[in-house]
Amino acid sequence: MKLVLIAPSWADPLWKKEKTKGIFPPLNLAIVAGLTPEDWEIRIVDENLEDVDTSLDADLVGITAMTSLAPRAYQIADAFRARGVKVVLGGIHSTALPEEAIQHADAVVIGEAEATWPQVVKDFLAGGLQPFYRAAQYPSLDSLSPARRQLLNHERYLLPSTVYTTRGCPFACSFCSVTTFFGHTYRFRPVMEVVKEIGTLPNKLVAFVDDNIIGNLRYARNLFQALVQQKITWFSQGSINIAKHPDLLDLARESGCIGLFIGFESLSPTTLKEMHKKQNQVEEYEEAITTIHRHGLSVEGAFVFGFDEDDEAVFERTVDFARRNKMEAAQFAILTPYPGTPLYTEMEQQGRIIDDNWAHYDVSHVVFEPRGMSAKTLQEGRNWAWKEFYSLSSIASRLGLFHRYGPGLWALNWQIRKRVRNPAI
Repeated sequence: MKLVLIAPSWADPLWKKEKTKGIFPPLNLAIVAGLTPEDWEIRIVDENLEDVDTSLDADLVGITAMTSLAPRAYQIADAFRARGVKVVLGGIHSTALPEEAIQHADAVVIGEAEATWPQVVKDFLAGGLQPFYRAAQYPSLDSLSPARRQLLNHERYLLPSTVYTTRGCPFACSFCSVTTFFGHTYRFRPVMEVVKEIGTLPNKLVAFVDDNIIGNLRYARNLFQALVQQKITWFSQGSINIAKHPDLLDLARESGCIGLFIGFESLSPTTLKEMHKKQNQVEEYEEAITTIHRHGLSVEGAFVFGFDEDDEAVFERTVDFARRNKMEAAQFAILTPYPGTPLYTEMEQQGRIIDDNWAHYDVSHVVFEPRGMSAKTLQEGRNWAWKEFYSLSSIASRLGLFHRYGPGLWALNWQIRKRVRNPAI
């Protein structure tokens, strides 16, 4: 039997134009491949790197998609189904809106695949696919089937070595879709299984794709201690409260950590309270960044524009904060009410959602009616923030000439600068 697993393309001109390099490989599809019987012939197609040929010889097609990729996923699914090929949709958008997804599929996997994909395969072989597959409980992360990384062309990715150590997040921010998918859970893999997987990676620069790698401090300490012996370089996402644990910062650095992606989200205490991001305290931000830097780690900050408390001054205030604190990188997103989140429910009830094109739910477009400014001002302010933060003067003032990770950070900032200056974005 032939299985084709597809990751639809991001609509990003920088990466899509030549289709020569991707950033991360679709680890989720390699995991699904690992759950499939070994006698199946499996192909993974990453549309960021190659066109999807909907005439491919396939018995079964699996497609994963985030919300902004759902329209493209549906197009691909419809094309295969028109030929009589069975299609299964999964991923975060299908989990949030399974009744929508089933209009374009023969079956929808809701949530994580470990507990349901083997049954999908059995039902397909028996000719009796069910419309929906939902696990009775969230799967344990012990002794999981290994991802079939050999199906990925590692040379085509800038960061081919991706690993997850945990799933979920102990927090539940109102705008975040992590809880939609993983529930109010925070689960972690046995440390020695993570270490074993690291030994199979194509190179030693590792991206841990966790939503919050320090969500459980005891587990994080055990993990970092084990990583010391692996001699890798790594980065991940983590919450700002790591700054309150100097010993953990030291251990992270000793284990090879070069930086953390941290969600600061807003400089407004009122906004943070309303989004239920209780771990963030604005008055502690600057000291926290200083502490993290002092322990040898870089900081990539994430900020969101468009909360009800935001006015037209939020853009300059936020960029100035990020530059003044010498953040090595930053991301500036437009608040996006993803389906399945409390934010979406609230805005839908208020009649504030003005755009139902899922392709625009990419944190780069305004899809709701802001309160503190016009939609046009929000869009233009977000665009200005990216360009201003990645201006030459900003990059130079933040990184200087003698940063510990200077060459890599200059390359990263330069690549982002190319992206934000592209008029097609």
